[in-house]
Amino acid sequence: MSTLGLGNALVDVLLQLKDDAPLKEIGIVKGAMDMIDENQMIVIQKTQSHLERSQAPGGSVCNTMRTLANLGGQSGFIGKIGSDSLGNYYEKALTEVGVTPYFIRTEGISGCCTILISPDGERTMCTFLGPAATLTPDDIKEEIIAKYDYIYIEGYLLVNEPLVRTTMQKAKKHGVKVALDLSNFNIVNAFRGFLDDIIPAYVDILFSNESEAKAFTGLEPENAIRKIAGMVDISIVTLGKEGSMIAHKDEIIRVAAEGGKPVDTTGAGDNFAAGFLYGQSAGATLEQSGRLGSMLAGYVIDVIGAQIPNPKWEQIKLKVKNILS
Repeated sequence: MSTLGLGNALVDVLLQLKDDAPLKEIGIVKGAMDMIDENQMIVIQKTQSHLERSQAPGGSVCNTMRTLANLGGQSGFIGKIGSDSLGNYYEKALTEVGVTPYFIRTEGISGCCTILISPDGERTMCTFLGPAATLTPDDIKEEIIAKYDYIYIEGYLLVNEPLVRTTMQKAKKHGVKVALDLSNFNIVNAFRGFLDDIIPAYVDILFSNESEAKAFTGLEPENAIRKIAGMVDISIVTLGKEGSMIAHKDEIIRVAAEGGKPVDTTGAGDNFAAGFLYGQSAGATLEQSGRLGSMLAGYVIDVIGAQIPNPKWEQIKLKVKNILS
């Protein structure tokens, strides 16, 4: 079984600042999480040359597809990138772990989430969506979708309603199952009417966390998941340290959280989704799939960033075998 991801292609760049002067130069408030324009992005790129930096391919769905590939699953990713070195880096990073890239390239600079780390440890996040935000329905080719068993779409794309609706319609036409992640409660609040329309019509698997499920249904987790289970085949609500709930028809399965006290919760939901989708593709039960998701989320909250370090994968694969046996 194979999964195709559709999401914002963004490179995560972490920069260690020597002082806070670049924040004034860019025009962003320290500690903020702001969307920035191309001019601000160019200023940031100028400040990068002499700073200590690390980078990783990012964007919610990309994180999920990379983890799926690391597990040995078959995954692909559709996104839009620029003609710059960041775009080249992004494509190479996906190919190296075994994700099949389907990139639409456009002139200019690629989307990037720059995390500026002040000397006192405060993080200021600047997101430039760039070409990632300009995907069109015509960019999503039916012949690519038809190669896969599942398509996994991030809620951040709901701002582009024609893109999401037509992609889901193309998937259904070819018998491809649709998985949607609600991504953020603000997104749910902004697009509630659209979600009410597309979820019962097209979505087979719906991922949400507690706040997203509440924004969508107005209910607390257990009642929220029951309501969502009436609209989709499988509903998942993650509950942080309380674990997760998985609903199918009238059945609700509870799965415990794994991992210790979080160092950084970035990527926990992305890795949970990867584990769950991998389990489903391997013919696992809903409980086994949930346990795979919890195990991977437990690994990623132990590190800074959304990527599980390479040395951990041998251990992870042994745990996957145990869970699936």
